[in-house]
Amino acid sequence: MSIDENILRSIRRIIRATDLHSRRLASEHTLTTPQLLCLRLLTQEGPLTPGAMAKEMYLSQATVTGILDRLEKRGLVERRRDQADRRKVSLHLTQEGITAVKQAPLPLHERFASRLEALSAAERDEIERVLARVVDLMEAQEVDAAPLIAPGDLGAPVKITHINGKLEPN
Repeated sequence: MSIDENILRSIRRIIRATDLHSRRLASEHTLTTPQLLCLRLLTQEGPLTPGAMAKEMYLSQATVTGILDRLEKRGLVERRRDQADRRKVSLHLTQEGITAVKQAPLPLHERFASRLEALSAAERDEIERVLARVVDLMEAQEVDAAPLIAPGDLGAPVKITHINGKLEPN
């Protein structure tokens, strides 16, 4: 097998591992990766406004609202109006939400980060350099991405358009 094929296979394995983790989370815990991330953020930070959650997760408020609607419908989070300013809403975990977080596995990016920390600074620098080069080779410098490992865009599906011989997200 050529070096090119090995590199492409490694990239595909990373994508596949992300997808498999997400599918396992959905089938075993009936949570999507974005839902788990919302629940974990509330566990770590305590009550948040939807806007603060969107900012922390690098997502639009509209995307987070959809995720929260589904979590609220399942009884995992609740929205509470501020008593002093009724326009303000804060998000709170329910007991069911706390249980769901405790039973769910760590998100993939957290497990990866702990393993990455175990490497020397030189090894981490080398990985960062090589991955930055891979991003350049894939012409993905303009693709915005949160520092999370999750399949796709955590929000709505991305529409891909063929422009000037390249596939580009809208």
